[in-house]
Amino acid sequence: MTAFSNTKTVKTTCPYCGVGCGVLATPQADGSVDIKGDPEHPANFGRLCSKGSSLGETLSLDDRILHPQVGGKKTDWPEALDLVAETFSRTIQEHGPDSVAFYVSGQILTEDYYVANKLMKGFIGAANIDTNSRLCMASSVAGHRRAFGSDTVPGTYEDLESCDLLVLVGSNLAWCHPVLFQRVEAAKAENPQMRVVVVDPRETATCAIADLHLALKPDTDVALFNGLLAFLADTDALDHAYIDQHTNGFDEALAAAGPCEINRIAEETGLSPRDLATFYTMVSRTPRTVTVYSQGVNQSVNGTDKVNAIINTHLATGRIGCPGMGPFSATGQPNAMGGREVGGLANMLAAHMAIENPDHRALVQSFWNSPVIAERQGLKAVDMFKAARDGRIKAIWIMSTNPVDSLPDADGVAAALKACPFVVVSDVTHAADTVVYADVLLPAAAWGEKDGTVTNSERRVSRQTSFLAPPGDVRADWWQICEVARRMGFETAFDFDGPAAIFREHAALSGFRNDGSRDFDISAYRDLSGRDFDRMQPFQWPQRTGEGQRTTRFFAAGGFFTADGKASLVAVKQAAPAALGKRYPFVLNTGRVRDHWHTMTRTGKTARLSSHIAEPFAELHPEDAALAGIAAADLVEVKSPHGAVIVRAQVTERARKGSVFVPMHWTDQFASNGRIDAVVSAEVDPVSGQPGSKFTPVSLRKRSFDWYGFAVLCEKPGALQTGYWALAPAYGGWRVELAGSKRDDIEGLVQSLLGEDAELLRFEDAGLGLQRVAGWTGDTLSGAFFFGSEPVSVSRQWACGLLAAPSTDRQMRLDVLAGRPPADMPDKGAIVCSCFQVGCHEIAAAAAQGAATVRAVGECLKAGTNCGSCRSEIQSILDTKFKETSDEARIARAG
Repeated sequence: MTAFSNTKTVKTTCPYCGVGCGVLATPQADGSVDIKGDPEHPANFGRLCSKGSSLGETLSLDDRILHPQVGGKKTDWPEALDLVAETFSRTIQEHGPDSVAFYVSGQILTEDYYVANKLMKGFIGAANIDTNSRLCMASSVAGHRRAFGSDTVPGTYEDLESCDLLVLVGSNLAWCHPVLFQRVEAAKAENPQMRVVVVDPRETATCAIADLHLALKPDTDVALFNGLLAFLADTDALDHAYIDQHTNGFDEALAAAGPCEINRIAEETGLSPRDLATFYTMVSRTPRTVTVYSQGVNQSVNGTDKVNAIINTHLATGRIGCPGMGPFSATGQPNAMGGREVGGLANMLAAHMAIENPDHRALVQSFWNSPVIAERQGLKAVDMFKAARDGRIKAIWIMSTNPVDSLPDADGVAAALKACPFVVVSDVTHAADTVVYADVLLPAAAWGEKDGTVTNSERRVSRQTSFLAPPGDVRADWWQICEVARRMGFETAFDFDGPAAIFREHAALSGFRNDGSRDFDISAYRDLSGRDFDRMQPFQWPQRTGEGQRTTRFFAAGGFFTADGKASLVAVKQAAPAALGKRYPFVLNTGRVRDHWHTMTRTGKTARLSSHIAEPFAELHPEDAALAGIAAADLVEVKSPHGAVIVRAQVTERARKGSVFVPMHWTDQFASNGRIDAVVSAEVDPVSGQPGSKFTPVSLRKRSFDWYGFAVLCEKPGALQTGYWALAPAYGGWRVELAGSKRDDIEGLVQSLLGEDAELLRFEDAGLGLQRVAGWTGDTLSGAFFFGSEPVSVSRQWACGLLAAPSTDRQMRLDVLAGRPPADMPDKGAIVCSCFQVGCHEIAAAAAQGAATVRAVGECLKAGTNCGSCRSEIQSILDTKFKETSDEARIARAG
């Protein structure tokens, strides 16, 4: 890293999930960056999760794209930009504006989003701009617009703390929005009357806080919430005055819901009648109810109906827009909301205006003084890449996202980019599988170098502030887009001198001819100076001209953004989930793990974030695993008609029988065959266009290999030619899981990875099929390999620790070949607390010594005392440990 002369602390915003945590970043003289939570930021009040805490460890330049490239060769900006502008212009001239497309990202800033949307919709004249946010919250947008007439999140984070009943639907808040989960934990501790219900097919880490877990059948949420609406009507829990004054469609929605027949609903959802009745009664009797929903709702082929089924229950009870009441969409990405504000979706216009509304189109065109305006919605993400594959899209620009890994039918996306005549990719890293398809590769600014704004899930706008100088020829996304726009002949409209100027125009458009008929209005900032932009404090919209900053909620007294000012209860019915058959009898569910993010281009750089989970896995129910002949730690193939992956089996009662969960993070950079989105069906919600990433019929089978291995290496290995491998950083080097066939040259593999000059020691037990090889260069361990005929049981954490421990005498070297820690080096077990590298065995030992609570474990080991993301896992270990102790005592008494 480069040493910094400026070590001033800068306030900025975390680039991970939609919580939008404030961060204090302080560059250090040695080139590192100290990261702390901002205690003054209203989203997190100083808290950070494991990912946010590790941001300083992800700023290395080893994989960075530092210069523009054309055809894989380094060039300068003028040549690259000229080629992009000329090719897009020529393509539009020859094939029309619908022949080009932009695919952008919730990782770019609002200012980047704004100019990209302006160029495509107002100057090219098509709406073929969509975003990877289509994959995480498009159904929420569609549901909001159907119910409210606008994409408005009614409530705030404070509502999650002040409610008496919190219902979490398809939301693993503990792992996916950890800081928000910590706020809920604290609120529940302060309010013993507060209850939490988790609605999720899986038993996730969030269930540790739940008073009731409803493990419903996948994709049956509409049946659950339609039943709740009927129950609320039967128990006189409706707010008839609110319904009459502020809504339409109640009778139709109630009729569509059908009668509240508990046994029928139980059969549809797979829940027990008792649990259903308990849940319905809790909601009926608790006015201060908040329903938080996330990807388990949105990522569905009937996701929009799920959203409206939830919203219907709040509209019918008037539980909306008041403290501690309302539906709340927890957004997946740091700036998905900012993208929604500027029209980053193919079916929206800037400032939350509707592309299908001719008055809105005329207003935006007038404000932009643009030659054209898109008149109909463009291609949404999945259809955009289908169009690239079949030749309708002939030039595409991909910005800060990795669709070859993150879109469903990911192999089809790769084929689309291979077929597309002209592909531009703006990104920060060569370690993204999409980069290899770029005809033009543009080096984009990364977090720490970017400057602008983002909006979090509660409509709070915050600054993402630069504190690092862009390396090489790196430039901001907004600059790249504006330079191309100028070269296409639109210089005047894109003559911005920085993000502050773009933000001012964005703010001015939000208030343009807005008499309160539109929800999004930040016109109070339309004249903001550059200096004031740099000093801008987080604020929640709307923020109209002349208004002071305040916390805002919507719809407590109606005031919806529809023609008559009333909300719509939408009549929805439970659709039959996709059919399963003998060939594909399991339901694939995909999602996130605690410490990794998206396709790991950032989190995959740090050993700390890989120490918790370092390998792609399939979470299976024990009965399903037994029927398939799969044991824990076996390698398993998960296959659909679209593709297949090979991942490690994790057999657990937390899984729902008949379902399999595989995380979405692993790419060709980190595993031989772990791109789970190559397996996911490209079927989408017909209203929102969002893919159903939570439900794909799949098959499972054990994949047997002739040999299995685990290795730790001080140097990152090159191409691994084995049947299976998974790679992750470790402190002092790298860790690798391996498997292969008899045809593999294991000796050659060892030599190539350790180097010919390494001093080798070997151990072999032919009878047990064990082989161990370790090599040293001087006193430094070059690497160690542990092979067996079955998945090897060597302690991964102990083996990784060898990389940082000098081996100066022969006994220490022989200990390596023993394949287990010596007596004076206890095995800490699998890492639970990433922040302090505390393992499960250490937590169990502390419990055996009397640490009976999470707090006591923290006092003993520090585990759970920093970001807190691991506290639910610590509690699970304590529950298991004390259950074992109780069982032992019971057996002893019986004896």
